[in-house]
Amino acid sequence: MDAQISCEMNRLEIHHKQVLVEKNNPSTVNDCKLIRNVCILAHVDHGKTTLADHLIASYGGGLLHPKQAGKLRFMDYLDEEQRRAITMKSSSIALQFKEYTINLIDSPGHMDFCSEVSTAARLSDGALVLVDAVEGVHIQTHAVLRQAWIEKLTPCLVLNKVDRLICELRLSPMEAYNRMLRIIQEVNGIVSAYKSEKYLSDVDSILSVASSGDADDDNCELIEDDEEDTFQPQKGNVVFACALDGWGFGINNFAEFYASKLGASSAALQRALWGPRYFNARTKMIVGKKGISSGAKARPMFVQFILEPLWQVYQSTLEESGDRGVLDKVIKSFNLSVPSRELQNKDPKAVLQAVMRRWLPLSDTILSMAAKYIPDPGVAQSLRVSRLLPKRDVLDYGDISDAVTEAELVRRSVETCDSSPNAPSVAFVSKMFAVPMKMLPREEIIDNSTDGDSEECFLAFARIFSGVLFVGQRVFVLSALYDPLKLESNQKHVQEVEIKSLYLMMGQGLKPVASAKAGNLVAIRGLGQYILKSATLSSTLNSWPFSSMIFQVSPTLKVAIEPSDPAEMGALMKGLRLLNRADPFVEVSVSATGEHVLAAAGEVHLERCIKDLKERFAKVSLEVSPPLVSYKETIEGEMVDPLENLKFLSGSSDYVERTTPNGRCVVRVQVMKLPDTLTKLLDEVSESLGDIIGGKSRHVNDLEGLRCSIVEHGNPSEAIKKRMTDAVERDLLSGTSEIEKDQVERCRILWENFFKRIWALGPRQIGPNILLSPVRKHYTEGSVLLRGSPHVSEKLGFLDACDGNDASRESSFLMDEMILREAESLESSVLSGFQLATSAGPLCDEPMWGVAFIVEAYISPIDRQSNEYNSSLHQPEQYGIFTGQVMSTVKEACRAAVLQRKPRLVEAMYFCELNTPTEYLGPMYAVLARRRAQVIKEEMQEGSPLFTVHAYVPVAESFGFADELRRWTSGASSALLVLSHWETLSEDPFFVPKTEEEIEEFGDGSSVLQNTARKLIDGVRRRKGLPVEEKVVQHATKQRTLARKV
Repeated sequence: MDAQISCEMNRLEIHHKQVLVEKNNPSTVNDCKLIRNVCILAHVDHGKTTLADHLIASYGGGLLHPKQAGKLRFMDYLDEEQRRAITMKSSSIALQFKEYTINLIDSPGHMDFCSEVSTAARLSDGALVLVDAVEGVHIQTHAVLRQAWIEKLTPCLVLNKVDRLICELRLSPMEAYNRMLRIIQEVNGIVSAYKSEKYLSDVDSILSVASSGDADDDNCELIEDDEEDTFQPQKGNVVFACALDGWGFGINNFAEFYASKLGASSAALQRALWGPRYFNARTKMIVGKKGISSGAKARPMFVQFILEPLWQVYQSTLEESGDRGVLDKVIKSFNLSVPSRELQNKDPKAVLQAVMRRWLPLSDTILSMAAKYIPDPGVAQSLRVSRLLPKRDVLDYGDISDAVTEAELVRRSVETCDSSPNAPSVAFVSKMFAVPMKMLPREEIIDNSTDGDSEECFLAFARIFSGVLFVGQRVFVLSALYDPLKLESNQKHVQEVEIKSLYLMMGQGLKPVASAKAGNLVAIRGLGQYILKSATLSSTLNSWPFSSMIFQVSPTLKVAIEPSDPAEMGALMKGLRLLNRADPFVEVSVSATGEHVLAAAGEVHLERCIKDLKERFAKVSLEVSPPLVSYKETIEGEMVDPLENLKFLSGSSDYVERTTPNGRCVVRVQVMKLPDTLTKLLDEVSESLGDIIGGKSRHVNDLEGLRCSIVEHGNPSEAIKKRMTDAVERDLLSGTSEIEKDQVERCRILWENFFKRIWALGPRQIGPNILLSPVRKHYTEGSVLLRGSPHVSEKLGFLDACDGNDASRESSFLMDEMILREAESLESSVLSGFQLATSAGPLCDEPMWGVAFIVEAYISPIDRQSNEYNSSLHQPEQYGIFTGQVMSTVKEACRAAVLQRKPRLVEAMYFCELNTPTEYLGPMYAVLARRRAQVIKEEMQEGSPLFTVHAYVPVAESFGFADELRRWTSGASSALLVLSHWETLSEDPFFVPKTEEEIEEFGDGSSVLQNTARKLIDGVRRRKGLPVEEKVVQHATKQRTLARKV
């Protein structure tokens, strides 16, 4: 209550300053309808930063001279970015275009820095998606389109590097048109696939509601059958450009010019200048394919009226035999004012750029499209609010009606982008970034001791979604786990802070402002000690936090770091804390062995993190270990008949038995391999399973689902239940040719029974391994079976809560009440043993993958006739010795059962996309062969000498892959890696030749070389300090003395 009162007083104080701020703060934009928040997304080296240079040179207020555009790379102000010539972080700049303020965010294209794409997309309303006209759609193009779709951004397409079609590939205008048409169709196909995924999930959701009898007509509004392509040049949201030369055009640019010449309306020409539309010069009519004569070589109007003049300008300028009269004709026709000194330049490229930049100015074309087709913050936030602040359905209001009402008011303010002073102030911080203190404005360089480092200042990269933020305002920092309905238990998820400074970001520069209204992007100083990665800022406690951002990949590359001088460990730990705050994607942890582990997205990302640690944050010399590769362990599950696999859990012959040291508990364990489809599903929805099983969603129900994979499903547990059933169904039907239909039905029934007996998941309660509750009743006379309870089955809806209670109580009248209570108390020990076993498998202490366990633990009563030595067992256990014995016995039994069922190693695989010229295909395949790669697809890019090869490369073999590829192909090949899936190694790590054929092929046991699986296992065991079976002395011959003694 005191916090609410102080907040209200603070708001009144700040409101008193509003008039002064309005007068003294001309830099902020008051009308949100004149704001556009745009990010640039593309594959690496497709021209994002070059395009940003031209926009800054034209409308950046003189920050960049036009002649430096495309060469300086203004937004890449870090030394490492300039050295590598790639963007490594997202940065913002405010441009003034006519009456509009364009907040432009340049983002990286390298897969290692995809987290920066997520932070940029969250703060934007629209996206400029760039695609290279020569290289076409690449893997990162899919990723950025997916990110834009997830964040509900309005995309516009820019086909860049059109000049390469003329100068490098030397295509004719018709061939170039077909190529660009194919690229646009491919991009539209990608977006259409995301729409279809959404459409099908909506249909499934409504059908499930209808089947339960609660169908509502309003639900039908969710389905939008949109057949129209997203990107259509005739609509105006596609631009054809050459960012390096500084020109670009849309269909509307030429439609306005040709309208007077052809005597047609501009709107009609805009529709006709793309697609199969032809101009009949004899009749002066625009006709379709049927309207042209069969003998005539007609060209589409886009080719005839746009591409052919463009080709003529390039050819007349760059070719020695070119007709310079074409340039004069263009200058005269379009009334261009080109200085004569530029036309007389001896460099033909400079002449071409001078004409093209005045004929088709890139900046005007791009920013006009952004202002027209990308919505303003008010419209955009109404479209995005379901993603930013999913609607919560409170199940029980009770005494929290005021909090619910105010939280709904905050959501409406965000939806309408309310920028009035009385509106609640809400902002989202997508990342924290560090700047040197010397880079702050001169008047802002003050004591920075509160931010933890005297030389680095942490600023919050934020967007205001509602209300007004002022310097000196006190706001609440809400973490993603904050719940306004449980204020008492949420103190650790909320902090009150004061905003010290607000800045408008101008690339590397910062422009101080006194306040900023909703819709603006700002940098905030004063939050460095309160926000680690991202957070929600709110002027009221009764506000839901914004939904978390979704990253396309996870940090998989891990290294252990330590200072060269042990005395500098304190400086290293301080530097790691600063790095963890400054990088939105890096993960810093301490391993079980005490090592400081740094996890990054890839080699380039890791190199930048190490460089920042050495030079900025820790400033110490570091020792970096070889990469720590994660593996998983599983069992062999390749059986022709799935029914045989299921019988391992339903039969009683194949099990491992262990007994506790005191002899009172006998543990039997059976294991089975789960289908790959079910294993991948459990791994994919692990975060949602944690929320459901852990009970974090008891009071509220997200109508949009807990993760993007469960798309807007009313009941997340029902969605996961359906997907688990479908995964098993797909696995059964995939081998229907070998299995009879009655066997498929029997397998389906067995799986239904198994799903009703899920006791727990592991490791960490959410992993891809299943513990099933046992079904047997007794082991020997007087013993009690630890039955467990199908807790997970109840949470997922496979089993009603009342179904399993009676079975656990049957025959209880025959048992001693004390031993029954003891059996119930030991169930947690069985669960703990299962979690320990699945978190560290028997091969090399790596987590298990896709294994189902049945653990039958039988407890025997204490022998009443025992001697005095055993009499102490009658008393209640004080130190948990028996519970610990049960736990360790269950763990050892599970590990032994896995060893008995032919264990296998599972390794992570990268999806690799390679581009290489034809003459370097041989060296490229040699590099792939040395890296154990699996080539899955190879095709030649039409109209170019490049081959595109898709392959799977093991993560363990990927280190140094790009450098070796460049070295063997003389820099002509490029590769991009993205984490794809987990794959089981088919090799038996314990293989020993036994048959005559095997001995003939591999030799006897003493001379067999270790296979790949065994080498990987031994490498991990050495790193972890586990025993390794290996020969220390290979050839025990007598040592010879080299010195000759007579």
